[in-house]
Amino acid sequence: MYKGIGFTFLIALLGYGLALIPGFKQIGPMACAIILAVVYRQIWGYPDTFRTGIQFASKKLLRFAIILYGLKLNMDVIFHEGLGLLAWDAGTIIFAITVTLLLAKWLKADTSISLLLGVGTGVCGAAAIAAVAPIIKAKDEDTATSVGIIALVGTVFSICYTLLLPILDVTAEKYGIWSGISLHELAHVALAAAPGGQDALAIGLLAKLGRVFLLIPLCFILVYWMKRKNHSESNGKVDIPWFLFGFIAMSFFGSYVLGTYLPVTDSFMSGVATATTFILTTAMVGLGLNISLADVKTKAMRPFVAMLITSVALSLLTFVLL
Repeated sequence: MYKGIGFTFLIALLGYGLALIPGFKQIGPMACAIILAVVYRQIWGYPDTFRTGIQFASKKLLRFAIILYGLKLNMDVIFHEGLGLLAWDAGTIIFAITVTLLLAKWLKADTSISLLLGVGTGVCGAAAIAAVAPIIKAKDEDTATSVGIIALVGTVFSICYTLLLPILDVTAEKYGIWSGISLHELAHVALAAAPGGQDALAIGLLAKLGRVFLLIPLCFILVYWMKRKNHSESNGKVDIPWFLFGFIAMSFFGSYVLGTYLPVTDSFMSGVATATTFILTTAMVGLGLNISLADVKTKAMRPFVAMLITSVALSLLTFVLL
């Protein structure tokens, strides 16, 4: 097993290295690592002795990364400053999932990938996709494909936002909120909002954190939906996503214990955030090593189109309504 885990770590490190190259830097290490994993799998495959470790990375490490991701959610800030933005955030999530699924149905697209992309667009990109994938029993290749698509589209959108900023007649606050409620991941919001100044960045990240917070009730809604769906179809059961309770616990721990009863430095928190991203990247490598490009070509194009249309509509609609 350790050989397989070490193999995923190595590709993750190579992904970080690739992300340092101009052109790949904007895509980010996670997407770069997935690309390397997919390409490696198609050309060379991997020994059977690696399989157990790769599966461990794609499942156990993935859940551990989601638990650690809870430290990024400062509930105290949301409860005291971000409640007014939660309505916008909820609207974003409902719009993204609903429109993506409606378009997917019209395009006859794969439902599992479309739902993952809708959740990723509405909530918080790769982390949200990783959180809901076990709940809806998505295949590993569907999860990895969705993460790759969301990373690519989110990066392109965030760059477009920065290019549009000089010609948009908007305040820093409006630009920050627009970025925070319409872009895909925390990193995308930071990339797009930073050129608008500190005020734009602060309000943008606050709006985005509200969407991360809403991942919690969304997951429980999906659990309830899957139970009803399975009961009506085959009396099946849905496994309780215990890692979600870990995510909630870490959110409260990071919000009310760290820094208050347990003083920590900014460098320590930065190190934890870096470690979390690396572990999540390693897990995504495990998923990427299970991707068959032939399946992606046939299954992912229509969900990608549905998600892209939804993202454009979400961006335009939120800008007009703000």
